[in-house]
Amino acid sequence: MSKTLLPPARASAAIRWSERRLAAAELDYGHGTDNARDEAAALVFHAGGWPHSAAPAAYRRRLPARARAALRELVRRRIEERLPSAYLTGVTWFAGHEIRVDARVLVPRSPFAELIGERFRPFVDPGKVARILDIGTGSGCIAIATAHAFKGARVDATDISAGALAVARDNVRRHRLGRRVRVLKAHVFRGLGTSRYDMILSNPPYVPRRDVEALPAEYRHEPRLGLEAGEDGLSVVRAILKGAARHLNPGGALFVEVGDTAAAVAAKWPELPFLWLGFEHGGGGVFVLSRAALLAARPKGARAARARR
Repeated sequence: MSKTLLPPARASAAIRWSERRLAAAELDYGHGTDNARDEAAALVFHAGGWPHSAAPAAYRRRLPARARAALRELVRRRIEERLPSAYLTGVTWFAGHEIRVDARVLVPRSPFAELIGERFRPFVDPGKVARILDIGTGSGCIAIATAHAFKGARVDATDISAGALAVARDNVRRHRLGRRVRVLKAHVFRGLGTSRYDMILSNPPYVPRRDVEALPAEYRHEPRLGLEAGEDGLSVVRAILKGAARHLNPGGALFVEVGDTAAAVAAKWPELPFLWLGFEHGGGGVFVLSRAALLAARPKGARAARARR
């Protein structure tokens, strides 16, 4: 890419200029956008210092020379380094909320956003949800969006990565949710003691070890800890399923995203009545299980021990 030719000054033309270059570079998308035009717009708005809410009026604005030079560099890095655009801008959107991100966390893209918009109906009664757990919170996006959706609920957001916890705490602070969202270091349920919840949510790592290196370059910029889950991709899901019933209140529900390992999950635990969810806006590989279903699927000895407690 030429280091002397600047993008056009008008924002709409700068978006088209950026889009053409991104589209020609055969990039991989899936980090908050799925096409070159949306990524081009995000980069132009970032270079111009304009908020997301400035559209569509901002399309008529003009970028000063410094902003045009910054845009040229953003487009160059997106193409040559294959960096997700959210890492270049430091911000993305999830369930209608602005979330700060960097290379310490995955870029939010979970279909959980659609569930949050529906307040997880009809699987729970939103008015009865008081405590929520988000396992593997990363940037905190699911915990934060859920806290906004359930105004009276308290949310525990956990992760094992110190870097991710720092990003999540910053996002919680920016959303002024510090009194209701608690960011904790925990490995699945280890570190939570006997805490119980009305909903347990998780978008855990679920990529088999052998598949991580085959991912497109954009995904390999993300923390491996947030992607890889052992040889079969099921190590974290296995721990969640093992302990979820003990940490759910009566009437509670477990929601987990397992992506492309959905078939492997269903085959591994045939005794569990997974309900696999469909999404109007795309995505999949998310199941829901009630506490009652988890308890019913336990071996008889475990159920008897539970009954004696």
